[in-house]
Amino acid sequence: MIYSVTVKPGSKKGPLILQYDNQLTVYLREKPIDGEANLALIKQLSKYFGVAKSCIVIKAGASSRQKLIEVVQ
Repeated sequence: MIYSVTVKPGSKKGPLILQYDNQLTVYLREKPIDGEANLALIKQLSKYFGVAKSCIVIKAGASSRQKLIEVVQ
């Protein structure tokens, strides 16, 4: 399943995931420095979907707030 994800790094709300159909908004406390936010995103999504971290793939937007994420089950 492919999801469109908006990431809000450095947020005080985080970690929090809001879902509307195939659109996710993910609030993370980590800053987007040295890929920390991407690692935190993968960790949070793996908990949210109940899959291993290796099942979450960033298909597009690795350096952007708008990302396409594939969840392989």
